[in-house]
Amino acid sequence: MKNTKSIIHLDLDTFFVSAERRLDSKLNDKPLIVGGLGDRGVVAACSYETRKFGVHSGMSMKVARQLCPQSVVIKGNASTYTKFSHEVTEIIRSKVPSFEKASVDEFYADLTGMDRFFGITQFARELQETIKKETHLPISFGLSQNKVVSKIATGEGKPYAQKIIEAGTEKSFLAPLTVNKIPMIGNKTFQKLLNLGVRRIETIQKMPVEVLESVLGKNGRVIWKRAHGIDNPPIIPFHERKSISTERTFNRDTIDMVRLHGTLVAMAESLAYQLRRGNKLTSNVSVKIRYSDFQTQSKQAKIPYTSADHILIPKVEELFRQLYTRRLLIRLIGVRFSGLVGGHYQINLFDDSEEMLNLYNSLDKIKKRFGEHSVMRAASMDAKTIGRMGNPFNGEPPVVLAHRKQ
Repeated sequence: MKNTKSIIHLDLDTFFVSAERRLDSKLNDKPLIVGGLGDRGVVAACSYETRKFGVHSGMSMKVARQLCPQSVVIKGNASTYTKFSHEVTEIIRSKVPSFEKASVDEFYADLTGMDRFFGITQFARELQETIKKETHLPISFGLSQNKVVSKIATGEGKPYAQKIIEAGTEKSFLAPLTVNKIPMIGNKTFQKLLNLGVRRIETIQKMPVEVLESVLGKNGRVIWKRAHGIDNPPIIPFHERKSISTERTFNRDTIDMVRLHGTLVAMAESLAYQLRRGNKLTSNVSVKIRYSDFQTQSKQAKIPYTSADHILIPKVEELFRQLYTRRLLIRLIGVRFSGLVGGHYQINLFDDSEEMLNLYNSLDKIKKRFGEHSVMRAASMDAKTIGRMGNPFNGEPPVVLAHRKQ
């Protein structure tokens, strides 16, 4: 088969843990937990040595310490992990023509066509070796015809996986695995399938697609295809420039600090919510001011990957304070988050408590159900017209809005 694709999935092994071990080799082979230190903290990552005691990421630190009292617990540092993530990104960028950075510690690349001059398996192993040697961070890879099978293969081969699924063997590789190994099957769907008596992927492979559709709706068809190893989501090339932004032109130039501050907070709050909803993190914040004489200035800052209001809003406020020096009337202000990657709230768990996590989850649920303006900070109450109704990460092209007047 000449046109078989070769998609590699790369995933850093217990990334935060490996990063801490890189900083201090005395932590090698020791049970290690990274996360919020207090009893109310949350586990952001844990080493393989702690997992046999039942420790897993997302659980409360208090419970984790009880399960594995001999573990070393480290607060963790989002900026260190962001820096190390960039190092790995740069190596991959230098070796492959196009890649997708799916999250802080996870990448895909299309290696199709390399066979003719190199040998894909050899290339994959050498890439893995180079990353390990240059960054001292172990990384696993899975290789197959598509993203889904490669991702599952990586998970099955970890740690330091080199898992290759030959074209035509996808079904037999997937068959014995439990259905929740399929990306997009969360706890709720897993429970539904268990209730149907479906535990292994093999069972889905034997079912007519209509049965799965009747239980799970349109997702049923996607899951059925994935169970057969025939789903082909595209590689989304990674550019640091990926961004979301919003700006506001005032109908009357203003120097009203309360109003300007409220608008900025509303913008940062809205964009942060969009990030969390799209499962994204930002590593670059910028603020723009256009004065009444039409001179425009902007200022940006690199930050550790985050999607948290309580980190992003103060950063936006600080940039505005640094930028606004001319004391002239302001015509427009804007906020932009760029350097986006996939990834959930986990990178913020080092300094946060379960309460903070639950608060974000609850607020986001309310916003999702009742609209973005159903709950907002007091400071941003007067800027109700800020915020998108749609999801900027659903694959649709962005809606081009004229500068809305306030």
